Amino acid sequence: MDAKTNFETRGWRAERGDAPLSDVHRTIIVAKGSTGFSLRRMAAFVGPGYMVAVGYMDPGNWATSLAGGSKFGYTLLSVALISNIIAIILQSLTARLAIASGRDLAQACRDAFPKPVAYVLWAMAELAIIATDIAEVIGTAIGLNLIFGIPLEIGVIITALDVFLILYLQKLGFRWVEALVIALLAVIAVCFGVQIFMADPVWGDVIRGFAPTTEILKNPDMLYLALGILGATVMPHNLYLHSGIVLTRDFGDTVEEKKSALTYATIDSTVALMFALLINASILILAAAAFHTTGRTDVADLGEAHTLLAPLLGFAIAPTMFGIALLACGINSTVTATLAGQIVMEGFLQFRIPPWARRLVTRAIAIVPAAIVTIWYGESGTGKLLILSQVVLSLQLSFAVFPLVMFTASKAKMGALVSPRWLTAIAYFIAVFIAGLNIKLLFDLAVGI
Repeated sequence: MDAKTNFETRGWRAERGDAPLSDVHRTIIVAKGSTGFSLRRMAAFVGPGYMVAVGYMDPGNWATSLAGGSKFGYTLLSVALISNIIAIILQSLTARLAIASGRDLAQACRDAFPKPVAYVLWAMAELAIIATDIAEVIGTAIGLNLIFGIPLEIGVIITALDVFLILYLQKLGFRWVEALVIALLAVIAVCFGVQIFMADPVWGDVIRGFAPTTEILKNPDMLYLALGILGATVMPHNLYLHSGIVLTRDFGDTVEEKKSALTYATIDSTVALMFALLINASILILAAAAFHTTGRTDVADLGEAHTLLAPLLGFAIAPTMFGIALLACGINSTVTATLAGQIVMEGFLQFRIPPWARRLVTRAIAIVPAAIVTIWYGESGTGKLLILSQVVLSLQLSFAVFPLVMFTASKAKMGALVSPRWLTAIAYFIAVFIAGLNIKLLFDLAVGI
């Protein structure tokens, strides 16, 4: 289908216009004519879920998980599990929206709401991406500093080069972008597997940590970190990203082909997010086993964690593995955040400029504030800044979740792929749950508890 094909306006205030990521829209061929489950068709859909999974293990997540694990042991593992379940449900809804309507979430907001409302949602999305980029920039810069000794200020500038990496890989084909991301995810998994082996946690305590406790709601400090984990796990920019990149697949236009595409896309994202849970849990388990059990309950700084790992675990290679995994996470996260920034700006504002210029503009909007804040804070305070950025993400999350749930529950907008009532009910509960936690956090901060 042509990238500029307009989709019907039934249920929407306007036609879609240009396709999301128009230079790679529907460029990945999906085998046609298969009935039932097909491994060949499934293989064509593997990729977007892992790019989304990157956002669930980014450097901001490291900071919140390190702080949570060192301060409260394994208790917040339950938050990581609940956050991951929420993420699986919400990401399946973004795939449903994209496949049914041919729109990404940004385009859907633009075409569904009056301009003033759409502009407010765009501003909220940009704030979320800036908060995301602060985490990615700091994490990548710290990774470069830990491994190569590069100063943070120089590391921040180096992170901007991901724009050119994306341009080069997308010129080769979008599959190359996905291949880079998946390869770096494999590196991260190996690094954490080795570190968990070295930490040798008490697995009975780990399993008990996955059981939710009301103490999280009663303890403001624990709630603050729990919301940081939620914000770092269920990230607003991922909802925009997934809805755009799933449309790189040429899955067809019939209802049956769309239903089949939704099934494969949901499997892809669910499996990828279960992998992300393993990484998230590993970070928290490592912090609990290495720091909390040895009395170091105040570790939130990535550099401090890197320094302490060798003497606490007794292996000189431990901090090196930590640094390599952090750098891989940072590179992956900046790549996916840049694509999300492009989707948000194009979708809400309908930018029509060359791809390279588009990426430079969207990257600059996010990275300039992130770089200023990073350079201003320097090495001191980066841990607290990372956690704050994730709490900001949690506060922004409702501005993406509520529209997503509304759209996917609308028969007029979704047609045959409208969400079943049970899924809509769960999705609205999640949206209200997230909003309620954020309101409680704001109240606690306001009264200074």
